Parts: sequence; C-alpha cells; structure tokens
Amino acid sequence: MTPVALHTVCEALAYAVGFRTFLWTRQRFAPDAFKHKDEVAWVAVSAIVGAALGAKLSYWLDDPLSAFANFPDLRHLLLGKSIIGALLGGLLGVELCKKLAGIRQSTGDAFVLPLTVGMCIGRVGCYLAGLGDHTYGNPTSLPWGVDFGDGIARHPTQLYEILFLLAQYAWIQLRHHDFAQPGDRFRAFMIGYLLFRLLVEFIKPVFYVYPAHLSGLQLLCVGGLLYYHRDIPRIAKILFRGRSRVWEPR
Repeated sequence: MTPVALHTVCEALAYAVGFRTFLWTRQRFAPDAFKHKDEVAWVAVSAIVGAALGAKLSYWLDDPLSAFANFPDLRHLLLGKSIIGALLGGLLGVELCKKLAGIRQSTGDAFVLPLTVGMCIGRVGCYLAGLGDHTYGNPTSLPWGVDFGDGIARHPTQLYEILFLLAQYAWIQLRHHDFAQPGDRFRAFMIGYLLFRLLVEFIKPVFYVYPAHLSGLQLLCVGGLLYYHRDIPRIAKILFRGRSRVWEPR
C-alpha cells in the first residue's frame, strides 16, 4: 500500500472512530446538552462541515503560494488541509448551529475524547505518508530524528503531537472532578492544543512567512487563544493547582 493510500485509510478511520466515540461520550460527558436526538445529528453535521471548510481555508492561509499556484486551476486549492483550521471551523460551525437550534447547554465536553482519538489516528497516517504530507519537522541531530525519504533526519512532529494529545487527555481526566463548569474540559483541550501547535510550528518548515515571522497556522493559533483569553487563567488554575491540601491547625 502506498503512503498516500495509508494516509487515506488512517484519515477515514479517524473520522469513523471519532464519530462513534462521540456518540458514546455525549451520554457520559454532556447528557443534558441535547433535548432531542435530532440535535445530536445537527451538531455533528455542523461540526463536520465547519471542520472541512476551516481545514481548507487554513491551508490557503498557511501556504498561499502553493495553494493558488496556476489559479484559476482549482486542483491546488483542493489539495491541502490543516487540523488547526478544522478545529476552529468545527467550533464555529457548532456554535452557529446551537444558536439556530436554541441549544444553550455546552456540548464541547463530548468532543474531547473523540477529537483526541481521531487526531492521534490521523497523525499516524501523516507519519506514514512521509514527505508528501508536509507535516514533518525541521532537520535535527537528536537520536530520534526520522528520515522520511530524503536522507535527512527530521523532527517526527507527528509523533510529538500524538504523545502530547495522549498526555493532555490523561491530565484532563486526572483533573476531571475539578471542571465544575460545563464545557471546561473542551476549553482545556483547545487551549492546550493551540498552545502546543503555536510552539511546535517553530521546529517545522514555514511555507509562507507573515509579520512577526509567524506562519499562517501560528496566526490561527494566536486567534484561537485570543478567543479563549478570558478562560485561560481559570483553566490553568484548574490544571496546575497542587493536588495536596494545605494543612491548617485546628
């Protein structure tokens, strides 16, 4: 099986497993968010459509020279995508759907595990796709550098992301009793991932440099973090406060 075919299989598997996981987690983590079964379908569809559009728009922002090469030939425009844009686009799609449907309860907590599982599976596909996927890191002399086919050892940033996602989910689960406000688990997931991608992009090739020497994907991360700026101090306090209680004399 070719690297492209392996990537496609992993991507399809990520969507399938992620959706099935969502159907399970919505009952456990957001049982009161949906009044009717139809609302589940509408939210899921809105997330998928928003994610698809966001993923494509983020590719155009990140690598406009490649995306718009030979314009108006649309083939290049339809090639790339990014998970950062997919997350932000999915978030926008769900929020718009909830407003139209009158859903007031937070639904985000039901997406944390499905996104973690789906993204990990997807990154396996990115890793197997090699150089053609453009998700590899810069050259490195570290012993775990990976040769993706051009004879140069590079940061396996796909594997870094998988490790981060698993560690982040474990940490959120460890603190799950402290997330009293509905939606805080999802906010913690988004804030953590956007911060991770903002930093890890510094060891990845930059296809188009924007002001402040940031890539298009980093600009999206900054925008997403600004969206959550009011929640960041509260979420950070929940995640990083000490587990032991302070002893007080009786």
